[in-house]
Amino acid sequence: MTFCMLATADPGGVSRTLLQYIAESREVGLLIIALSLFVTAVIIAQFFTLRISRLAPEDHIVNLDGLLKAHDVGGAIAYCEHEENQCLLTRVLGRALTRCARSPFGYLELKNAIEEIAEQEIARLQRMTDIIGLTASIAPMLGLLGTVVGMVGAFDTISVTEGPVRPDSLAGNISEALITTVMGLIVAIPCTAIYTYFRNRIDHLVTEIGETIEELTVNIEHAPPPAGAAQPTRGGPVRAAQPAAMPRAAGGR
Repeated sequence: MTFCMLATADPGGVSRTLLQYIAESREVGLLIIALSLFVTAVIIAQFFTLRISRLAPEDHIVNLDGLLKAHDVGGAIAYCEHEENQCLLTRVLGRALTRCARSPFGYLELKNAIEEIAEQEIARLQRMTDIIGLTASIAPMLGLLGTVVGMVGAFDTISVTEGPVRPDSLAGNISEALITTVMGLIVAIPCTAIYTYFRNRIDHLVTEIGETIEELTVNIEHAPPPAGAAQPTRGGPVRAAQPAAMPRAAGGR
């Protein structure tokens, strides 16, 4: 999102770089530059974060699968809570299993627990992506602000000048007005595209991790209920824990 050098030439053969144009944009232009650097850092961080290998590593899936197949729910909770094993998968599954272990209904509410906790984790993923969307909205407005400031300066020059106004006395103000608009659009257009890409990527990853959690929770469908869980009444139907699925990310396209 940062700006590269760009040379232009006027009819007189004078070459100008983009940095020279940016210098004419003054404070508003520098603010847009700072915003572009910040959002570039956020985008790079999101490219590293929104990967299945970061959100649900294969070794965690294998280890949890073995623990849950052995009905070692306590071991699975301890594994998920270990600091070195923290990721989206372990946070959702670990907190859901912990809630079920403390609930009088046991694993009967596993599905609801996973859905509620997953929504919180999805919101965490989307916060950084929302910064990119916010930048896409703010950048053109900053460009418009620079345009207005430049035009106000141009009219001020006209108002204080006696007689005909020389075009070169207005050039600086008009240049500021135009270049800030261009800079705002240069930041906003890629941000809009990248924001849409990340939201769709989050939706895809959430669906994939949800399928993984559903496969893992099938292993405890017939596990004994946690200590203190409610027991079925005599003669009443015994309900097995329902395989859980992650909710879809809100706003996915």
